[in-house]
Amino acid sequence: MKMEFDNIIIGIDPGTQVMGYGLLGVNGKTPKLIAMGVLRLNLMEDHYLRLQHIYERVSGIIDEYLPDEMAIEAPFYGKNVQSMLKLGRAQGVAMIAALNRSIPIAEYEPRKIKMAITGNGAASKEQVSMMLQRILHIDQQQMPKLLDATDALAAALCHFYERQKPLQSRGTKSWASYVAQHPDRVKK
Repeated sequence: MKMEFDNIIIGIDPGTQVMGYGLLGVNGKTPKLIAMGVLRLNLMEDHYLRLQHIYERVSGIIDEYLPDEMAIEAPFYGKNVQSMLKLGRAQGVAMIAALNRSIPIAEYEPRKIKMAITGNGAASKEQVSMMLQRILHIDQQQMPKLLDATDALAAALCHFYERQKPLQSRGTKSWASYVAQHPDRVKK
């Protein structure tokens, strides 16, 4: 179901209890909410079944909306190594769903996403959600109860903003270095 957008970005907020997703449609320089929601995984006891469910649902969302790119939140280092490992697996499974469909992936640190949306890298989930509502003109009744969905949408919007930046501010010094860093984005 390719919509009337020049580009569609899927954002993913990985999780092993709840995983958020958000889809952003772009026409020119205008982003618009397409959909957002969560995958509830906490009812499944088996970690491996959760991973299978993540793969199947993310693949289904990709097949339904046909995104051009994926923006995913990078796992942050916590005190519990086991939790970090499980979160990394969940992120990897979501990434494989995109890679199996040749969708390029961009990964962003939580702090960078918060900074892009609110101007504050230490912003709360509630602040991120409120700013998304303002920026994308989302009606209150469309706002989700679980903020994992808005975190995922924030990753997608962060990616949109990153693509709007001039090449030099993204660490690319010249067209030659851009082509070397992004061969998949250059037509031959």
